[in-house]
Amino acid sequence: MTQPPRRLYLLDGMAIVYRAHFAFIRNPRLTSRGTNTSAIFGYVNTLLEILKNEQPTHLAVAFDTSEPTRRHVELPSYKAQRQEMPDELSAAMPYVFKVTKAMRIPVLRYPGYEADDVIGTLAKRASAEGLETWMVTPDKDFCQLVCEHVKLYKPTRDGVVKWGVAEVCEEWGVERVEQIVDILGLMGDASDNIPGIPGIGQKTAQKLIADYDSVENLIAHAAELKGKQKERVEEHALQAILSKQLAKIDIDVPVTESWDEMVLEEPNLPALRELFNELEFTALGKRFLGDEFVATGAAPAGATAQHPPMDLFEAAAAEADGFRRLADVEHDYRLVDTPEKLDDLVAQLLKQKQFCFDVETTSKDAHDCMLVGVAFSWQKGKGFYVPVPDEKGACSSLLRKLSPALSDPKIIKIGHNLKYDATVLRWNGIEVQGAFYDTMLAHYLIEPELSHSMDALARQYLRYDPVPISELIGPKGRDQTTMRCVSIKQVCDYACEDADITLQLWAVLEPMLAERNALELFKTVEAPLVPVLVEMEQTGICLDVQALLDYGKQLDDELTTLATRIHKLAGHEFNIDSPRQLGDVLFDELKLDPKAKRTSKTKQYTTTEQILMRLKGRHAIIQDILEYRTLRKLKGTYLDTLPHAVKESTGCIHTTYNQSVAATGRLASANPNLQNIPIRSEAGREIRKAFVPSGEGFKLLSADYSQIELRIIAQISGDEGLREAFAAGIDVHQATAARVYHVELDAVTPEMRSKAKMVNYGVSYGMSAWGLAQRLNISNSEAGEIITEYYRQFPGVQAYIDDTIKSARERGYVETLLGRRRYLPNINDSNATMRSAEERNAINAPIQGTAADMIKLAMVRIHRQLKEKPYRTRMLLQVHDELVFDLWLEERVEVARMILTEMTTALPMEVPIVVDMGVGDNWLTAH
Repeated sequence: MTQPPRRLYLLDGMAIVYRAHFAFIRNPRLTSRGTNTSAIFGYVNTLLEILKNEQPTHLAVAFDTSEPTRRHVELPSYKAQRQEMPDELSAAMPYVFKVTKAMRIPVLRYPGYEADDVIGTLAKRASAEGLETWMVTPDKDFCQLVCEHVKLYKPTRDGVVKWGVAEVCEEWGVERVEQIVDILGLMGDASDNIPGIPGIGQKTAQKLIADYDSVENLIAHAAELKGKQKERVEEHALQAILSKQLAKIDIDVPVTESWDEMVLEEPNLPALRELFNELEFTALGKRFLGDEFVATGAAPAGATAQHPPMDLFEAAAAEADGFRRLADVEHDYRLVDTPEKLDDLVAQLLKQKQFCFDVETTSKDAHDCMLVGVAFSWQKGKGFYVPVPDEKGACSSLLRKLSPALSDPKIIKIGHNLKYDATVLRWNGIEVQGAFYDTMLAHYLIEPELSHSMDALARQYLRYDPVPISELIGPKGRDQTTMRCVSIKQVCDYACEDADITLQLWAVLEPMLAERNALELFKTVEAPLVPVLVEMEQTGICLDVQALLDYGKQLDDELTTLATRIHKLAGHEFNIDSPRQLGDVLFDELKLDPKAKRTSKTKQYTTTEQILMRLKGRHAIIQDILEYRTLRKLKGTYLDTLPHAVKESTGCIHTTYNQSVAATGRLASANPNLQNIPIRSEAGREIRKAFVPSGEGFKLLSADYSQIELRIIAQISGDEGLREAFAAGIDVHQATAARVYHVELDAVTPEMRSKAKMVNYGVSYGMSAWGLAQRLNISNSEAGEIITEYYRQFPGVQAYIDDTIKSARERGYVETLLGRRRYLPNINDSNATMRSAEERNAINAPIQGTAADMIKLAMVRIHRQLKEKPYRTRMLLQVHDELVFDLWLEERVEVARMILTEMTTALPMEVPIVVDMGVGDNWLTAH
């Protein structure tokens, strides 16, 4: 029997509750005791309508929290004009939660994120997995999330409106759903206090976006506007960009709930009977409990008719979830505010084999924040907080006293996201030493694709709800003034709780690491890498800002030249960045595609990159337009932003590495991302030229693993053909082509080699014949023949793929050579698309994950060698399979030999490991 299609419904809880409350505002529903149940009735009725009419398989409700979001930080007046929740509604919230709990529907609440963001994250995640998703909300902002698998279910006075992509684009008058945030950025949103641009309403915003595609492009062409509109756009440009950011729904909330937790369950009927009886919901009760149900209105024993208003619904959520909070547990948190207390604390710390510590700061940016204090804990329920004075000299003096404990290499340091804490202290002159046991990284190895936040882990493993930062700092956000104004006792409790809870989490997670066969990986790879990244981030890499600015001017000239050429080919000038004008030129004037599609409402042509790629070869203008778009994007992404990322005090860029993002184990770089700077294009190479050594006597050294993933395939598959090619040191792509096409090595043509190279790399990603055909621009049959012959010539690779998928189906996960696991929850899914995607993950994860493990091991060993000598050379960057160093030239021979040795032997394999090395005056010449 086939399984029914999966249908996920995500409800915007507060929007539905508010709508229900005000729908009955003139004629509220009251119980015989005078309790206003309008909001509860409307909320439950919406749930029942969905259950009855839509037959969901998965269901969850998201609610806001009282903690400030990133929007409050970016715009302090965000939602500031909104009135407090009405007392009647506040009193109703506990019942909303109780009913939801009785119906066994999960409640999703994440401090620092709005319900919109939680729903947006899940919707995009579900869409990627092909799960049909409906967002239930009256809020128009959700339209920006609609896509093929994600649709809007909008309750209205006249019933329910259901919108997909076509309906949303029609309603908003846009070519693409993504442009909705541009319209919102221009028109603003009075209900949320988002300013937009004064004088621009929805119709004007729609017209401007139709002409200029985006807010940013409109601002770039503001000179083309006229009169007041031109003045307003120019004057409020930054405000429009900010408004767009505020209106954009986040899709990266660290949601921990799995799809399994959202599977629809049978309700708790006794609990519902009690609630519906108290609320006097006879009609609703009959729908759920049968025609014999009659509500008497009798409250359960111990209940009262009056319910005090609450701070939103924190108390209701705590009651529904059953979490403990600080007031519910015994604790002894002490403030260390005298020299005598500090001396005693340091003495106690030095006696410990391990302790947990946590820094309090004024910002989430470890490279640009003020240190407020440090908390310590080494025993459950106990903690010590050391406030740090503002004055620099006093701060340094205090930290020097703490340094013996923090810098003692014999004492194990426990923390959550220890790299952040150690980096902050490093900028303040303290080098934290000792084994780093990070609970965030521990959970990353246990559940790589779930949230690793401390709050989420505390709830999941300790059934404990930590004090949210909003209870200390309110809606203004974490800054120096706010943090310094908070009661020292409050900060003490907050900081000590973090250290105490993290200590308790480590006690839970350590045995789980052992159970998952990940403890060795944690202690030999992930944990030792933390201090390596701390030093790399603080060292940074120098940037020749002037070189970038000069190249930016050159790109401007190239863009002007391209624009002139495009205008000449078109026969007249037009705005190339305007999809409307570009579409008219391509399809009305040049008639490149008589079947070109128009949007239903604006009637303008679609000119996406996908459309343009299909038109290549029909007219010379297409290639120029594609190049124009590429250069404009490159300039905006790198040339216009990297100079602003340079830290004034160091002259360097200090990227932030994240170990817990990619499920494969790869490191991620952010603020700025230095791992995606292109190398193949001329423009990308010019950008790499701007990365330079630290000073005279230094050069940049690049050490890059050669074809590492192919060598790992050869190792784990055991295929003799691949191993022979690598052992002989011949070009593996040439050797592959010779086998597949049955020719001698010297008879392999460049075209043959190119196709073989695509197959070699495509294998590790489970590439199909269709995928190969698309990439090589050949027929599906030819691609199929190439892949069939490849597997015939390299049977070990085919066996690896078959065995890996079979094992994954049985165990639910795959592993790297060092035991890093990638869990595959959809490997046995009945949906062929989802199952195929998971099979590709199964094939690729052991390969890419082993490559990640190998370079991490090499980084740990090289860092140790650089420190022990000590050398003046420093490791600066990790970019996929490449390491970049600031090389002191007097150490060139010795250090290069050491780096080569550590990289090639980091993970011993039978297949030879090759590292390409180069030295130069900049990153490009070194690579």
